[in-house]
Order: sequence, then structure tokens, then C-alpha cells
Amino acid sequence: MAKALDGIFALLLLIGAVLHGYGTITGYQPGTEIFVWSLSGSLAAALIAVLNLLRRERRGDRVLALICLVASLAWAGLVLGFGAAIGNMLDARVLWHVIAALALAFFSLKSMTERRLSI
Repeated sequence: MAKALDGIFALLLLIGAVLHGYGTITGYQPGTEIFVWSLSGSLAAALIAVLNLLRRERRGDRVLALICLVASLAWAGLVLGFGAAIGNMLDARVLWHVIAALALAFFSLKSMTERRLSI
């Protein structure tokens, strides 16, 4: 059950990244500073989601789990900063990304603390 939830939250973050990219492409003029920075946020979220999907399959890889933990917490912090910047911490975009990122941070921490099986 936990592995399934882990994957669901990674996919939710990936969906959020794709929607963020779509919003960037349809909402900003290509080549502008805001377009480039917004697109970089989409890429960052997608990479964090994919790293977490990889971590989910590589049980016992504590280095990858640590990378995912730091990346997920950093993303949650950036998204909270975005919520503060727009003056709405309860914005659906903020909640979507923060909940997914914090859940992935939890699963990353759980992966780091699991005992390794030696065969």
C-alpha cells in the first residue's frame, strides 16, 4: 500500500509539472524572462517526480533517497514561497505541489531509514 501511495504522489507531482508547463506555454510569450523561469520550474518539478519514481523502485539506495528528500523539501519550500508571493497559500496550485512534495519527502525519509536486506 505504501509503495502505491508513493507512486501516486510522484505521479501527482509529475502531472502538476506538466500542467505547469502547459500554463507556461499558453500564458506567457515565448522568449520572455518569465516564460523561461516558469518553464524551468516545470522541468524542476518533473525531475523531482521522476527521481522519486526511480527511488520507489530502488529500495535500499540511501543516496538516491537523500537526494529525493532534499529535492522534495526544496520544492515544497519554493512552492510555499510562490504561495506567499501571490498572497494565497490555499491556491490549488500551491496545495497540489506542496502536498505531493511533502508526501514524497516523507517516503524518501522512510526509504532512507529502512533496513537493507543483505542476500
